[in-house]
Amino acid sequence: MLHIPILRNGNPYTSVESVELVHHATGDPMASVSQANSGMVVRDIGNMDDCVLESFTVRELFDLSRKAAELFMTASLPVGDEMQTFDDYVNQLSSSTGMPVGYCRNNAAKIHRVMDEIEIVVGGLTRGFDVDILDQGYGTHNGGTLSYFREGRIFGAVLPSNSPGVHSLWIPAISLKAPIVLKPGREEPWTPFRVIQAFIAAGVPKEAFGFYPTDHGGAAELLRCVDRSMIFGDANTTRPYENNRNVEIHGPGYSKVLLDDKAADNWQDCVDMIVASIETNGGRSCINASAVWTPKNGRKIAEAVAEQLAKRQALPADDPNATLAAFANPLVAERISDVIDHGLREGDAVDLAEQFRGSPRLVKQGRIAYLLPSVVWCPDREHALANREFLFPFASVIECPTSEMPNAIGKSLIVSAITDDPEFRKALMDSPNIDRLNFGMVPTFKISWDQPHEGNLFEHLYRQRAFQIEPAA
Repeated sequence: MLHIPILRNGNPYTSVESVELVHHATGDPMASVSQANSGMVVRDIGNMDDCVLESFTVRELFDLSRKAAELFMTASLPVGDEMQTFDDYVNQLSSSTGMPVGYCRNNAAKIHRVMDEIEIVVGGLTRGFDVDILDQGYGTHNGGTLSYFREGRIFGAVLPSNSPGVHSLWIPAISLKAPIVLKPGREEPWTPFRVIQAFIAAGVPKEAFGFYPTDHGGAAELLRCVDRSMIFGDANTTRPYENNRNVEIHGPGYSKVLLDDKAADNWQDCVDMIVASIETNGGRSCINASAVWTPKNGRKIAEAVAEQLAKRQALPADDPNATLAAFANPLVAERISDVIDHGLREGDAVDLAEQFRGSPRLVKQGRIAYLLPSVVWCPDREHALANREFLFPFASVIECPTSEMPNAIGKSLIVSAITDDPEFRKALMDSPNIDRLNFGMVPTFKISWDQPHEGNLFEHLYRQRAFQIEPAA
Protein backbone atom coordinates (compact mmCIF):
# COMPACT_ATOMS: atom_id res chain seq x y z
CA MET A 1 0.00 0.00 0.00
CA LEU A 2 1.13 3.57 -0.71
CA HIS A 3 2.70 5.19 2.34
CA ILE A 4 2.72 8.94 3.06
CA PRO A 5 5.55 9.67 5.49
CA ILE A 6 6.22 12.41 7.98
CA LEU A 7 8.85 14.86 6.73
CA ARG A 8 11.38 15.75 9.43
CA ASN A 9 13.74 18.42 8.13
CA GLY A 10 12.54 17.32 4.70
CA ASN A 11 13.53 13.69 5.30
CA PRO A 12 10.84 10.98 5.02
CA TYR A 13 10.13 9.22 8.31
CA THR A 14 7.90 6.21 8.92
CA SER A 15 6.15 6.27 12.26
CA VAL A 16 4.96 3.28 14.27
CA GLU A 17 1.55 4.94 14.38
CA SER A 18 -0.35 5.41 11.12
CA VAL A 19 -3.84 6.23 9.87
CA GLU A 20 -5.44 4.46 6.93
CA LEU A 21 -6.74 6.66 4.14
CA VAL A 22 -9.66 5.10 2.25
CA HIS A 23 -11.63 5.80 -0.92
CA HIS A 24 -14.57 7.99 0.03
CA ALA A 25 -17.14 5.94 -1.91
CA THR A 26 -15.89 2.34 -1.74
CA GLY A 27 -14.01 2.33 1.56
CA ASP A 28 -11.08 0.59 -0.15
CA PRO A 29 -7.70 1.35 1.48
CA MET A 30 -5.68 3.93 -0.46
CA ALA A 31 -2.69 4.77 1.69
CA SER A 32 -1.27 4.65 5.17
CA VAL A 33 -0.27 8.02 6.63
CA SER A 34 2.41 8.10 9.32
CA GLN A 35 1.34 10.01 12.42
CA ALA A 36 3.54 12.31 14.47
CA ASN A 37 3.00 12.64 18.20
CA SER A 38 3.09 16.04 19.88
CA GLY A 39 6.52 15.38 21.38
CA MET A 40 8.03 14.86 17.93
CA VAL A 41 6.41 18.05 16.65
CA VAL A 42 7.81 20.10 19.55
CA ARG A 43 11.28 18.56 19.32
CA ASP A 44 11.62 18.95 15.57
CA ILE A 45 10.42 22.55 15.46
CA GLY A 46 12.96 23.39 18.16
CA ASN A 47 15.72 21.86 16.03
CA MET A 48 14.80 23.55 12.72
CA ASP A 49 17.28 25.96 11.16
CA ASP A 50 15.32 29.20 10.85
CA CYS A 51 18.03 30.67 8.59
CA VAL A 52 18.05 27.87 6.01
CA LEU A 53 16.60 30.15 3.31
CA GLU A 54 18.67 33.23 4.17
CA SER A 55 21.39 32.23 1.70
CA PHE A 56 18.94 32.89 -1.13
CA THR A 57 17.77 36.27 -2.33
CA VAL A 58 14.03 36.79 -2.59
CA ARG A 59 14.34 36.97 -6.36
CA GLU A 60 16.19 33.63 -6.43
CA LEU A 61 13.35 32.13 -4.41
CA PHE A 62 10.90 33.60 -6.94
CA ASP A 63 12.75 31.71 -9.67
CA LEU A 64 12.60 28.48 -7.67
CA SER A 65 8.88 29.00 -7.05
CA ARG A 66 8.24 29.36 -10.77
CA LYS A 67 10.22 26.18 -11.41
CA ALA A 68 8.29 24.41 -8.67
CA ALA A 69 5.02 25.53 -10.26
CA GLU A 70 5.91 23.72 -13.47
CA LEU A 71 7.00 20.61 -11.60
CA PHE A 72 3.81 20.60 -9.52
CA MET A 73 1.69 20.37 -12.69
CA THR A 74 3.88 18.11 -14.85
CA ALA A 75 6.44 16.07 -12.94
CA SER A 76 6.41 12.68 -11.29
CA LEU A 77 7.23 13.47 -7.67
CA PRO A 78 7.93 11.15 -4.74
CA VAL A 79 5.29 10.03 -2.26
CA GLY A 80 7.04 7.67 0.11
CA ASP A 81 8.75 5.00 -1.99
CA GLU A 82 6.59 5.62 -5.07
CA MET A 83 6.36 8.32 -7.72
CA GLN A 84 3.19 10.31 -8.25
CA THR A 85 2.20 11.84 -11.58
CA PHE A 86 -0.06 14.87 -11.71
CA ASP A 87 -2.97 12.70 -12.83
CA ASP A 88 -2.25 10.33 -9.94
CA TYR A 89 -2.39 13.30 -7.58
CA VAL A 90 -5.73 14.56 -8.92
CA ASN A 91 -7.34 11.13 -8.77
CA GLN A 92 -6.00 10.37 -5.29
CA LEU A 93 -7.13 13.76 -4.03
CA SER A 94 -10.62 13.24 -5.42
CA SER A 95 -10.81 9.67 -4.15
CA SER A 96 -9.97 10.41 -0.51
CA THR A 97 -11.96 13.65 -0.18
CA GLY A 98 -15.00 13.07 -2.41
CA MET A 99 -14.34 16.30 -4.31
CA PRO A 100 -15.13 16.15 -8.05
CA VAL A 101 -12.12 15.51 -10.28
CA GLY A 102 -12.79 18.71 -12.21
CA TYR A 103 -12.86 20.68 -8.97
CA CYS A 104 -9.48 19.17 -8.00
CA ARG A 105 -7.95 20.14 -11.34
CA ASN A 106 -9.29 23.69 -11.12
CA ASN A 107 -7.86 24.14 -7.65
CA ALA A 108 -4.51 22.73 -8.76
CA ALA A 109 -4.48 25.43 -11.44
CA LYS A 110 -4.97 28.07 -8.72
CA ILE A 111 -2.01 26.71 -6.79
CA HIS A 112 0.11 26.68 -9.94
CA ARG A 113 -0.84 30.28 -10.67
CA VAL A 114 0.24 31.50 -7.25
CA MET A 115 3.56 29.64 -7.47
CA ASP A 116 4.16 30.80 -11.04
CA GLU A 117 3.09 34.42 -10.46
CA ILE A 118 4.71 34.63 -7.04
CA GLU A 119 6.41 37.96 -7.82
CA ILE A 120 3.00 39.56 -8.39
CA VAL A 121 1.59 37.92 -5.26
CA VAL A 122 4.44 39.09 -3.04
CA GLY A 123 4.27 42.52 -4.68
CA GLY A 124 0.68 42.76 -3.48
CA LEU A 125 1.64 41.66 0.02
CA THR A 126 4.52 44.15 0.27
CA ARG A 127 2.64 46.99 -1.45
CA GLY A 128 5.23 46.97 -4.21
CA PHE A 129 8.46 48.03 -2.55
CA ASP A 130 11.76 46.65 -3.88
CA VAL A 131 12.08 43.14 -2.41
CA ASP A 132 15.88 43.54 -2.40
CA ILE A 133 15.22 45.43 0.84
CA LEU A 134 14.41 42.07 2.46
CA ASP A 135 17.83 40.70 1.45
CA GLN A 136 19.96 43.50 2.87
CA GLY A 137 17.57 44.55 5.63
CA TYR A 138 17.06 48.10 4.44
CA GLY A 139 16.74 50.23 1.33
CA THR A 140 15.02 53.22 -0.15
CA HIS A 141 11.38 53.49 -1.20
CA ASN A 142 9.59 56.62 -2.45
CA GLY A 143 12.49 58.76 -1.31
CA GLY A 144 12.57 57.35 2.22
CA THR A 145 14.34 54.52 3.98
CA LEU A 146 12.63 51.21 4.75
CA SER A 147 13.90 48.46 7.02
CA TYR A 148 12.30 45.13 7.84
CA PHE A 149 13.29 42.08 9.86
CA ARG A 150 11.73 38.63 9.80
CA GLU A 151 9.84 38.18 13.05
CA GLY A 152 8.29 34.90 11.91
CA ARG A 153 11.38 32.71 12.04
CA ILE A 154 9.44 29.44 11.63
CA PHE A 155 6.01 29.50 10.00
CA GLY A 156 3.36 26.84 10.60
CA ALA A 157 -0.06 25.99 9.22
CA VAL A 158 -2.87 23.72 10.36
CA LEU A 159 -4.60 22.86 7.10
CA PRO A 160 -8.11 21.69 6.12
CA SER A 161 -9.41 18.91 3.88
CA ASN A 162 -12.27 20.77 2.23
CA SER A 163 -10.59 22.88 -0.46
CA PRO A 164 -7.15 22.38 -2.09
CA GLY A 165 -7.08 26.01 -3.20
CA VAL A 166 -6.40 27.24 0.33
CA HIS A 167 -2.84 25.94 0.08
CA SER A 168 -2.02 28.90 -2.11
CA LEU A 169 -2.19 31.06 1.04
CA TRP A 170 0.88 29.59 2.77
CA ILE A 171 3.01 29.10 -0.34
CA PRO A 172 4.43 32.70 -0.39
CA ALA A 173 6.12 32.03 2.98
CA ILE A 174 8.87 30.18 1.12
CA SER A 175 9.72 33.19 -1.05
CA LEU A 176 9.66 35.31 2.10
CA LYS A 177 12.44 33.09 3.52
CA ALA A 178 10.41 31.43 6.28
CA PRO A 179 10.83 27.66 6.77
CA ILE A 180 7.44 26.01 7.11
CA VAL A 181 5.85 23.29 9.24
CA LEU A 182 2.53 21.88 8.00
CA LYS A 183 -0.15 19.78 9.62
CA PRO A 184 -2.29 18.46 6.72
CA GLY A 185 -6.01 17.76 6.83
CA ARG A 186 -6.80 14.14 7.59
CA GLU A 187 -8.27 13.33 4.16
CA GLU A 188 -6.08 15.74 2.23
CA PRO A 189 -2.35 15.16 2.73
CA TRP A 190 -1.85 15.04 -1.05
CA THR A 191 -1.65 18.73 -1.94
CA PRO A 192 0.73 20.04 0.73
CA PHE A 193 2.98 16.99 0.29
CA ARG A 194 3.14 17.46 -3.50
CA VAL A 195 3.78 21.20 -3.19
CA ILE A 196 6.68 20.50 -0.81
CA GLN A 197 8.15 17.90 -3.17
CA ALA A 198 7.86 20.32 -6.08
CA PHE A 199 9.80 22.97 -4.14
CA ILE A 200 12.48 20.47 -3.14
CA ALA A 201 12.80 19.22 -6.73
CA ALA A 202 13.14 22.84 -7.86
CA GLY A 203 16.13 23.36 -5.56
CA VAL A 204 14.72 24.70 -2.28
CA PRO A 205 16.59 23.03 0.62
CA LYS A 206 14.59 20.15 2.04
CA GLU A 207 15.48 21.34 5.53
CA ALA A 208 13.03 24.23 5.03
CA PHE A 209 10.06 21.84 5.25
CA GLY A 210 8.29 19.93 7.97
CA PHE A 211 5.20 17.81 7.30
CA TYR A 212 3.43 16.38 10.34
CA PRO A 213 0.15 14.49 10.07
CA THR A 214 -0.96 14.52 13.68
CA ASP A 215 -3.92 14.73 16.05
CA HIS A 216 -5.50 17.78 17.71
CA GLY A 217 -2.87 17.78 20.45
CA GLY A 218 -0.07 17.78 17.90
CA ALA A 219 -1.74 20.58 15.95
CA ALA A 220 -2.03 22.68 19.11
CA GLU A 221 1.66 22.13 19.89
CA LEU A 222 2.60 23.12 16.34
CA LEU A 223 0.75 26.42 16.71
CA ARG A 224 2.36 27.00 20.11
CA CYS A 225 5.93 26.31 19.02
CA VAL A 226 6.22 28.17 15.72
CA ASP A 227 6.69 31.95 15.64
CA ARG A 228 3.86 32.70 13.24
CA SER A 229 1.11 30.49 11.86
CA MET A 230 -2.28 30.17 10.23
CA ILE A 231 -5.16 27.86 11.08
CA PHE A 232 -8.16 26.80 8.99
CA GLY A 233 -11.37 25.52 10.48
CA ASP A 234 -14.86 26.22 11.73
CA ALA A 235 -15.70 28.65 14.50
CA ASN A 236 -15.15 26.04 17.24
CA THR A 237 -11.70 25.15 15.89
CA THR A 238 -10.48 28.72 15.50
CA ARG A 239 -12.10 30.34 18.55
CA PRO A 240 -9.24 29.55 20.98
CA TYR A 241 -6.87 31.59 18.79
CA GLU A 242 -9.01 34.69 18.26
CA ASN A 243 -6.83 36.88 20.49
CA ASN A 244 -3.50 35.31 19.54
CA ARG A 245 -1.65 37.74 17.28
CA ASN A 246 0.76 35.01 16.24
CA VAL A 247 -2.01 32.95 14.62
CA GLU A 248 -3.76 34.11 11.44
CA ILE A 249 -7.29 32.68 11.45
CA HIS A 250 -9.03 31.39 8.35
CA GLY A 251 -12.47 30.43 9.57
CA PRO A 252 -15.99 30.84 8.19
CA GLY A 253 -16.15 33.60 5.59
CA TYR A 254 -19.83 34.62 5.66
CA SER A 255 -19.21 36.09 2.20
CA LYS A 256 -22.12 37.92 0.59
CA VAL A 257 -23.60 39.40 -2.56
CA LEU A 258 -25.27 42.80 -2.06
CA LEU A 259 -27.65 44.52 -4.48
CA ASP A 260 -28.57 48.19 -4.47
CA ASP A 261 -32.01 49.46 -5.51
CA LYS A 262 -31.14 49.69 -9.19
CA ALA A 263 -29.67 46.18 -9.25
CA ALA A 264 -32.67 44.86 -7.34
CA ASP A 265 -34.98 46.29 -10.00
CA ASN A 266 -32.93 44.48 -12.65
CA TRP A 267 -32.36 41.37 -10.57
CA GLN A 268 -32.65 39.00 -13.54
CA ASP A 269 -29.27 40.28 -14.74
CA CYS A 270 -27.67 39.28 -11.44
CA VAL A 271 -28.87 35.69 -11.06
CA ASP A 272 -26.04 33.93 -12.90
CA MET A 273 -23.41 35.81 -10.93
CA ILE A 274 -25.18 34.99 -7.65
CA VAL A 275 -25.49 31.31 -8.55
CA ALA A 276 -21.80 31.09 -9.44
CA SER A 277 -20.81 32.81 -6.19
CA ILE A 278 -22.79 30.24 -4.21
CA GLU A 279 -21.86 26.99 -5.97
CA THR A 280 -18.35 27.32 -7.44
CA ASN A 281 -15.84 25.09 -5.61
CA GLY A 282 -18.75 22.94 -4.52
CA GLY A 283 -19.84 25.67 -2.13
CA ARG A 284 -17.12 24.51 0.28
CA SER A 285 -14.94 27.61 0.44
CA CYS A 286 -15.02 30.64 2.68
CA ILE A 287 -15.07 32.68 -0.54
CA ASN A 288 -18.43 31.23 -1.57
CA ALA A 289 -21.44 33.47 -0.98
CA SER A 290 -23.57 32.25 1.91
CA ALA A 291 -26.06 35.14 1.77
CA VAL A 292 -27.65 37.57 -0.69
CA TRP A 293 -28.86 40.94 0.61
CA THR A 294 -31.24 43.06 -1.43
CA PRO A 295 -33.49 46.06 -0.66
CA LYS A 296 -36.44 44.52 -2.58
CA ASN A 297 -37.58 41.63 -4.77
CA GLY A 298 -35.94 39.21 -2.35
CA ARG A 299 -38.43 36.41 -2.83
CA LYS A 300 -38.18 36.65 -6.63
CA ILE A 301 -34.38 36.57 -6.48
CA ALA A 302 -34.44 33.61 -4.10
CA GLU A 303 -36.80 31.70 -6.37
CA ALA A 304 -34.72 32.32 -9.50
CA VAL A 305 -31.48 31.29 -7.80
CA ALA A 306 -33.14 28.27 -6.21
CA GLU A 307 -34.60 27.14 -9.54
CA GLN A 308 -31.14 27.01 -11.08
CA LEU A 309 -29.42 25.35 -8.14
CA ALA A 310 -32.21 22.80 -7.75
CA LYS A 311 -31.02 21.22 -11.01
CA ARG A 312 -27.72 20.07 -9.47
CA GLN A 313 -27.44 16.34 -8.86
CA ALA A 314 -25.40 14.04 -6.65
CA LEU A 315 -22.95 12.55 -9.17
CA PRO A 316 -19.83 10.42 -8.71
CA ALA A 317 -16.63 12.41 -8.24
CA ASP A 318 -15.23 11.21 -11.56
CA ASP A 319 -18.32 12.30 -13.53
CA PRO A 320 -17.36 15.29 -15.71
CA ASN A 321 -20.66 16.96 -14.78
CA ALA A 322 -20.16 16.58 -11.03
CA THR A 323 -20.37 19.87 -9.11
CA LEU A 324 -21.04 18.65 -5.56
CA ALA A 325 -18.53 17.09 -3.20
CA ALA A 326 -19.47 13.96 -1.29
CA PHE A 327 -19.35 13.72 2.48
CA ALA A 328 -17.22 10.68 3.28
CA ASN A 329 -18.74 10.75 6.75
CA PRO A 330 -22.51 10.81 6.19
CA LEU A 331 -23.10 11.78 9.82
CA VAL A 332 -21.59 15.20 9.07
CA ALA A 333 -24.07 15.72 6.23
CA GLU A 334 -26.93 14.54 8.41
CA ARG A 335 -26.02 16.96 11.21
CA ILE A 336 -25.81 19.89 8.80
CA SER A 337 -29.16 19.03 7.24
CA ASP A 338 -30.72 18.69 10.70
CA VAL A 339 -29.44 22.14 11.70
CA ILE A 340 -31.06 23.67 8.60
CA ASP A 341 -34.33 21.82 9.13
CA HIS A 342 -34.42 22.93 12.75
CA GLY A 343 -33.96 26.54 11.63
CA LEU A 344 -36.72 26.22 9.06
CA ARG A 345 -39.17 25.23 11.78
CA GLU A 346 -38.77 28.67 13.31
CA GLY A 347 -40.35 31.71 11.63
CA ASP A 348 -41.35 31.92 7.98
CA ALA A 349 -38.08 30.92 6.31
CA VAL A 350 -38.32 28.34 3.54
CA ASP A 351 -35.82 26.28 1.51
CA LEU A 352 -36.94 27.13 -2.01
CA ALA A 353 -34.39 24.88 -3.72
CA GLU A 354 -35.87 21.90 -1.91
CA GLN A 355 -39.33 22.96 -3.06
CA PHE A 356 -38.23 23.21 -6.71
CA ARG A 357 -36.55 19.80 -6.51
CA GLY A 358 -39.41 18.16 -4.74
CA SER A 359 -36.92 16.04 -2.81
CA PRO A 360 -34.83 16.40 0.37
CA ARG A 361 -31.38 17.99 0.33
CA LEU A 362 -29.80 14.97 2.05
CA VAL A 363 -28.95 12.16 -0.37
CA LYS A 364 -27.36 8.93 0.88
CA GLN A 365 -25.50 6.68 -1.53
CA GLY A 366 -23.88 3.63 0.01
CA ARG A 367 -21.32 4.72 2.59
CA ILE A 368 -21.38 8.41 1.59
CA ALA A 369 -23.86 11.28 1.50
CA TYR A 370 -24.44 14.45 -0.47
CA LEU A 371 -26.16 17.70 0.38
CA LEU A 372 -28.03 19.19 -2.55
CA PRO A 373 -28.07 23.02 -2.71
CA SER A 374 -30.26 25.00 -0.34
CA VAL A 375 -31.53 28.52 -0.98
CA VAL A 376 -33.38 29.82 2.07
CA TRP A 377 -35.70 32.78 1.77
CA CYS A 378 -35.57 34.65 5.12
CA PRO A 379 -38.25 37.33 5.44
CA ASP A 380 -36.72 38.21 8.82
CA ARG A 381 -33.05 39.18 8.68
CA GLU A 382 -32.67 38.16 12.34
CA HIS A 383 -33.64 34.57 11.50
CA ALA A 384 -31.25 31.86 12.69
CA LEU A 385 -30.40 30.89 9.09
CA ALA A 386 -29.87 34.43 7.82
CA ASN A 387 -26.16 34.43 8.59
CA ARG A 388 -24.99 30.82 8.50
CA GLU A 389 -22.36 29.01 6.47
CA PHE A 390 -22.14 25.31 5.62
CA LEU A 391 -19.88 22.99 3.59
CA PHE A 392 -22.12 22.83 0.53
CA PRO A 393 -23.95 25.31 -1.75
CA PHE A 394 -26.11 27.10 0.81
CA ALA A 395 -27.29 30.69 0.83
CA SER A 396 -29.93 32.75 2.52
CA VAL A 397 -31.69 35.66 0.79
CA ILE A 398 -32.57 38.66 2.95
CA GLU A 399 -34.26 41.99 2.32
CA CYS A 400 -32.74 45.08 3.92
CA PRO A 401 -32.55 48.77 2.97
CA THR A 402 -29.18 49.62 1.48
CA SER A 403 -28.66 52.36 4.07
CA GLU A 404 -28.68 49.69 6.78
CA MET A 405 -26.67 46.98 5.01
CA PRO A 406 -23.11 48.06 5.92
CA ASN A 407 -23.85 47.67 9.62
CA ALA A 408 -26.43 44.88 9.37
CA ILE A 409 -24.50 42.30 7.33
CA GLY A 410 -22.04 41.49 10.09
CA LYS A 411 -18.48 40.26 9.64
CA SER A 412 -17.91 39.30 5.99
CA LEU A 413 -14.74 37.98 4.39
CA ILE A 414 -15.87 39.03 0.91
CA VAL A 415 -18.67 41.32 -0.23
CA SER A 416 -19.52 41.62 -3.91
CA ALA A 417 -21.74 44.68 -4.17
CA ILE A 418 -23.65 45.20 -7.42
CA THR A 419 -23.97 48.96 -7.27
CA ASP A 420 -22.85 52.18 -8.90
CA ASP A 421 -24.43 54.30 -6.16
CA PRO A 422 -21.62 56.56 -4.84
CA GLU A 423 -23.18 56.91 -1.40
CA PHE A 424 -23.66 53.16 -0.96
CA ARG A 425 -20.16 52.47 -2.24
CA LYS A 426 -18.69 54.96 0.22
CA ALA A 427 -20.59 53.39 3.12
CA LEU A 428 -19.28 49.96 2.17
CA MET A 429 -15.75 51.30 1.80
CA ASP A 430 -15.98 52.68 5.32
CA SER A 431 -17.42 49.50 6.83
CA PRO A 432 -15.12 47.59 9.24
CA ASN A 433 -17.22 44.46 8.62
CA ILE A 434 -15.75 43.78 5.16
CA ASP A 435 -12.30 42.28 4.56
CA ARG A 436 -12.44 42.14 0.76
CA LEU A 437 -14.75 44.32 -1.32
CA ASN A 438 -15.75 43.91 -4.95
CA PHE A 439 -17.87 46.42 -6.88
CA GLY A 440 -19.89 45.26 -9.86
CA MET A 441 -20.54 41.83 -11.33
CA VAL A 442 -17.51 40.27 -9.64
CA PRO A 443 -18.37 36.89 -8.09
CA THR A 444 -17.17 36.36 -4.55
CA PHE A 445 -14.87 33.49 -5.55
CA LYS A 446 -12.87 35.60 -8.01
CA ILE A 447 -9.62 36.35 -6.20
CA SER A 448 -7.02 38.87 -7.32
CA TRP A 449 -3.74 37.36 -6.12
CA ASP A 450 -1.90 40.67 -6.28
CA GLN A 451 -3.86 41.73 -3.20
CA PRO A 452 -3.82 40.14 0.25
CA HIS A 453 -6.61 37.70 0.94
CA GLU A 454 -7.83 37.38 4.53
CA GLY A 455 -4.76 38.76 6.22
CA ASN A 456 -1.35 39.78 4.93
CA LEU A 457 1.26 37.03 5.16
CA PHE A 458 4.14 39.47 4.72
CA GLU A 459 2.98 41.64 7.61
CA HIS A 460 2.42 38.44 9.61
CA LEU A 461 6.04 37.38 9.10
CA TYR A 462 7.91 40.69 8.99
CA ARG A 463 8.06 43.76 11.18
CA GLN A 464 9.13 47.21 10.05
CA ARG A 465 11.77 48.92 12.14
CA ALA A 466 12.83 52.57 12.36
CA PHE A 467 16.22 52.83 10.67
CA GLN A 468 18.78 55.55 9.93
CA ILE A 469 22.24 55.31 8.43
CA GLU A 470 24.95 57.96 8.35
CA PRO A 471 25.44 59.26 4.81
CA ALA A 472 28.68 58.24 3.15
CA ALA A 473 31.42 60.84 3.48
